[in-house]
Amino acid sequence: MRIMFWVALVTFSIDQAVKYFVVHWLNLAQKLSIDVYPPFLNLRMAWNYGVNFGLFAEDNHLTRWVLITVALIISIAVFVWISKEEPSTPGRISAGMLVGGALGNVIDRIIYGAVADFLNMSCCGINNPFSFNIADIAVFIGAVGLVLFTSGETKQNPS
Repeated sequence: MRIMFWVALVTFSIDQAVKYFVVHWLNLAQKLSIDVYPPFLNLRMAWNYGVNFGLFAEDNHLTRWVLITVALIISIAVFVWISKEEPSTPGRISAGMLVGGALGNVIDRIIYGAVADFLNMSCCGINNPFSFNIADIAVFIGAVGLVLFTSGETKQNPS
């Protein structure tokens, strides 16, 4: 469980540090757009009040707290599941990434009222209108890793 804890802490810390740097130090919240390496990497400020791609995006107090509660419940459920299953190291790392990313977005919702999304990538004549953040990447990789590196079976207690 230590591996999961440390990966979650590092993921959360990197996410929050990068968000602070981009939103406040680079002042993306005011500038709204910074071209880094167009079209492959741009910074585009987007306040996400919903879930992925802005689904269920209602700028209201109830939606915000429901999404915070759901993310916390999922984080606790993953923690409990991993403690019972005892997966391999890649499974624990995946769980840590998912939990760290989810908690990073929870903190955004508490502080800003929405998730701070800012990474925008396009390629090959396709203009991607969506932005995302480090936490989103961690949640995605963590979820895929949990599918690939866990069996779904709980450990057996010797009788």
